[in-house]
Amino acid sequence: MIKARNIHKYYNDLHVLKGVDLQITKSEIVSIVGASGAGKTTLLQILGTLDRASSDEDYNLTINNINVGALNDKALAKFRNEHIGFIFQFHQLLPEFSALENVCLPAFIKGTKKVDAEKRAKELLDFLGLSHRYHHKPSELSGGEQQRVAVARALVNNPELIFADEPSGNLDSESAENLHSLFFKLRDEFGQTFVIVTHNEELANLADRKLVMVDGKIVG
Repeated sequence: MIKARNIHKYYNDLHVLKGVDLQITKSEIVSIVGASGAGKTTLLQILGTLDRASSDEDYNLTINNINVGALNDKALAKFRNEHIGFIFQFHQLLPEFSALENVCLPAFIKGTKKVDAEKRAKELLDFLGLSHRYHHKPSELSGGEQQRVAVARALVNNPELIFADEPSGNLDSESAENLHSLFFKLRDEFGQTFVIVTHNEELANLADRKLVMVDGKIVG
């Protein structure tokens, strides 16, 4: 699913990632943990194609046997829209749109017809227990409901890969526990691969594999 070799990232003189090697298989749930500043989010952004590794190093990043490092920006954006979903600590829902409209946005970007996008979005919202919230705006939803809408948005294009950055960091303990259970239910139901950056030890330890980052490297 993901093969990364010798991933480096520099920000001017700051060397954030120092030669990360990584392999993740299909339908695996992998957690990435480490202290703040260890490079977790930077690695997640590069693996998720939101950022690029530093090109002055000999590196390789393939996802589904596609060398994403060789794609131009337009092709990379298309690949990301069709194959990758994202869940963030702060749900990033657009406040002026309803839950249904927020979920549909990636499908509209892909070019999916409105009727088909809305059908898929409703299926996901129903699956996530939000059938009564189609037309509610984010301000009318609880924190847990907002995050479930964000999960539906991440899944609307049926991506093979889901990247989550502190997905439960802004939730109360009960909502966090429900979200963690949901990830495993989704994996079992749809076969997605999850890569999760988290400070939540319970979630990290539930994963199929836990990776520990220290000072820009994976050490365990």
